[in-house]
Amino acid sequence: MVSPASEPVEIKRGKKVGSPSRSEVGSRQSAINRLVTSPPLAQSFSQLSKSQPLSSIQNTNDNYLSSSGKFPAASSFGSLNPISETSIDIPQQKKAEIVKKHLVTEADSPDDNLADSYALNSTSFKLPGGDATHEVYKWHAEVENAPMKRTRSRSLYLPRPIDPETSNIREPGGFRRHHVIMKARKAGKEPPNMIRSFIDFLAMYGHFAGEDLSDDEEEEDDNDDDYEPIALESAPLLPRERNTTDGTASPSKAVFLLLKSFVGTGVMFLPKAFYNGGMAFSSIFLVFIALISLCSFLLLVRTRTHYPYSFGDIGNALYGSWMRFAVLFSITISQIGFVCAYMIFVAENLDSVAEQVLGIRLQIYVYILIQILVYVPLAMIRRISKLSFTALIADAFIMFGLLYLYYFDINQLVKEGVSDIAAFNPDDFALFIGTAVFTFEGIGLIIPITESMKEPEKFPKVLTGVMIFISVLFTSIGALSYATFGSEIKTVVIINLPSTDPLVQTVQLLYALAILLSIPLQLFPAIRIMEQGLFEKSGKDDPYVKWQKNIFRTLTVFVCALISWGGASDLDKFVSLIGSFACVPLCFIYPPLFHYKVARTFGAKMLDVSILIFGVFSLFYTTHVTIRKWGGE
Repeated sequence: MVSPASEPVEIKRGKKVGSPSRSEVGSRQSAINRLVTSPPLAQSFSQLSKSQPLSSIQNTNDNYLSSSGKFPAASSFGSLNPISETSIDIPQQKKAEIVKKHLVTEADSPDDNLADSYALNSTSFKLPGGDATHEVYKWHAEVENAPMKRTRSRSLYLPRPIDPETSNIREPGGFRRHHVIMKARKAGKEPPNMIRSFIDFLAMYGHFAGEDLSDDEEEEDDNDDDYEPIALESAPLLPRERNTTDGTASPSKAVFLLLKSFVGTGVMFLPKAFYNGGMAFSSIFLVFIALISLCSFLLLVRTRTHYPYSFGDIGNALYGSWMRFAVLFSITISQIGFVCAYMIFVAENLDSVAEQVLGIRLQIYVYILIQILVYVPLAMIRRISKLSFTALIADAFIMFGLLYLYYFDINQLVKEGVSDIAAFNPDDFALFIGTAVFTFEGIGLIIPITESMKEPEKFPKVLTGVMIFISVLFTSIGALSYATFGSEIKTVVIINLPSTDPLVQTVQLLYALAILLSIPLQLFPAIRIMEQGLFEKSGKDDPYVKWQKNIFRTLTVFVCALISWGGASDLDKFVSLIGSFACVPLCFIYPPLFHYKVARTFGAKMLDVSILIFGVFSLFYTTHVTIRKWGGE
């Protein structure tokens, strides 16, 4: 098969219809010249032809793919650290396609001589400033023509051991880079961030002529202060072959991430769930849910060792596109359900505080509508990292609320004793199952946290330890609060606290603010999944498409508010329905189905089947009971 790059190109004389003007071509080439001839890059460029033959990079495409098969994201120009060797892992052919969009080709040039010189693979020196950019055109031509070249086979290859501390010294600016890194380490500081090559910079950030090439609509970080001089100084024009690592997170950081993903609003619904199930049944069954959830999480992690893809892509690889759609549908429904439940939670807490502090008594839907004014602007944010400040504040408020709840429950039990409780509630125990699954739902973050670890093989032990801890936390909160308030327990347990106490009012307000600030993070994945399915084009350079997406995001917030209004009357049943219908498939159906395809032993397959049967039973039985009870009352 003939490579497209080698096909003859017919060049027509005269200006082409729709082709750029001479001034536009000159402007594009000038933008390239300004980047390439800037002082930090000039020295790297002058040493380019001496550092490494171009042919040595032609067969290294596989080394530029990350283990997940996706291009790693970065939030700023200086986020790529050569110490961890986590650079921009994009295949050479993909880089060439991206860079080609900004090179002056026969389709762009209004000058016949310029078009002929490029089409005949002659030279780019006739372009304005062509002496400075010739190597970029040369690199692009060699990468495009690489599939046409035949390489010699070798019978024996013994690679030399590589010292990561000195492996890059021979690159342009290598001694300077090494000196800066070692100096920072001796001073106990973090080494400065650097990029590996000029081509990597163009391919990742697309700053040729200031254009962003990313497929999504991420806003640029565009603060020039973020572009550290050492980062530019260290960048040769062409990429070098190097090894990459999958992640840098330590086990302790993974523990922190897991705790953040599991501990949230769900714990506040558990005391009412204990009332629905009974003290003995709920305590035992919550531990069982934790155990079976842990098994499902580990099954997903093991499946990913065979298919290192995302959750939905694993389903696509094993069962086809319909399974990927099912996984994404469940994720979307569950995230929207979380948002709706959280909006009701915030509304009830704001109502309690307003009544006691301001003496105002309003309907719940008024507080839900007020939240729309906050969520609509936050829903317009395209980069999730910009919501990180809200997550940090929310975590601090949640921790404060949990500590106070522990203090109040223990103090009240010491003074008043145990309230009226039941060991088992035969009428409403099914509602407990859905709420328990809702509380433990964190499977969406299992794969990302695994990928972030420097030593992923330690993740099962880390996850097991975290699940033991949160099982104790959830069981103790549910049991203590149920024992304290008994049959008077409310769906949101902090509403039971004495509302006339200023400290209690502070706890209710801070916890409501914590959940209010975390709702945009919960809504973000659902919006992105739906947008990818509904919109084929990006709104980055198309205002019409961008406004369509803005309207869609606004409507999504209003739909969530409408659902919240409908579920506010029976929040405990609403939470149970979300857990039964949306969370059970994600946790107890998809992971065993996936692992069954890769399991090698009879015992492993039987474990998969057992979890699958439990998941299917929980899905249909608890959903049916919840809907029947909701409709019958």
